[in-house]
Amino acid sequence: MINAKLASQSHSEHQTIVKLSETVAFGGDELVIIGGPCTVESLEQMQMVAETLSTAPVQALRGGVYKPRTSPYAFQGMGETGLDVLAKVRSQYNIPVVTEVMSISQIPIVAAHADMLQVGSRNMQNFDLLKALGEAGKPILLKRGLASTIEEFVMAAEYILSHGNPDVVLCERGIRSFDNYTRNVLDLGAVAALKQITHLPVIVDPSHAVGKRELVAPLAKAAVACGADGLIIECHPEPEKSVSDARQALSLEDMLSLVDCLKPVAVAVGRSIAIKTGVDVKSAPIFCAA
Repeated sequence: MINAKLASQSHSEHQTIVKLSETVAFGGDELVIIGGPCTVESLEQMQMVAETLSTAPVQALRGGVYKPRTSPYAFQGMGETGLDVLAKVRSQYNIPVVTEVMSISQIPIVAAHADMLQVGSRNMQNFDLLKALGEAGKPILLKRGLASTIEEFVMAAEYILSHGNPDVVLCERGIRSFDNYTRNVLDLGAVAALKQITHLPVIVDPSHAVGKRELVAPLAKAAVACGADGLIIECHPEPEKSVSDARQALSLEDMLSLVDCLKPVAVAVGRSIAIKTGVDVKSAPIFCAA
């Protein structure tokens, strides 16, 4: 990579570990699974999500409160009220939360409520935002732009690293193509390449890649098989009623089933998934066969 002095891998064993909490870290042998709805809709919704996912090896909760939408008339998120919801759920269930930041002005308040700040695909090359996140003092989840090259992706991470923040996790979420059967095309070749090119952890978002819930499980398994350090997957108590990206959201039961079915894939490639007891995944066995 041209001038990627900080993001480039110096040798095969050079691997950064990014800590999300005292017990959750990206880049080690244990995969990190992040789950939750596209958008925070209410405290009751997020409590239901957190309570269910806390019974399974899902180590972090996602939920958008500032939403970049194609249409200016679409729901833009709950803003500060949504951040308060995330903070309450985070404290009540002792689970780290990940949410998107869209502008420099949002960084202080988001950083005060969340454990990890996400940069969405539309902002991957918002260089002023990336520079400011270099001074945010929180781990950053950087999503690949919808038409960005691997080099552009790595150099976006370089902006954050070069401004003082070493805790960057890369996220492949699909790139735009001519085919509209799936929402995007998941570039698993990029995942393998990034694991060789950089020392940063790399996770995959199969939900935004395919945009159809029935396709999420196969790509989640493929992502783990090709070396991803974790997954971020959308799920919702009532997927069809989600105010955003309803078509790609899994039910909470299907989310539990999927995570359980990822375990043998992880073991096959020398990785592991956190183990928690008391999980009943028999209600949705379809993902094990997907």
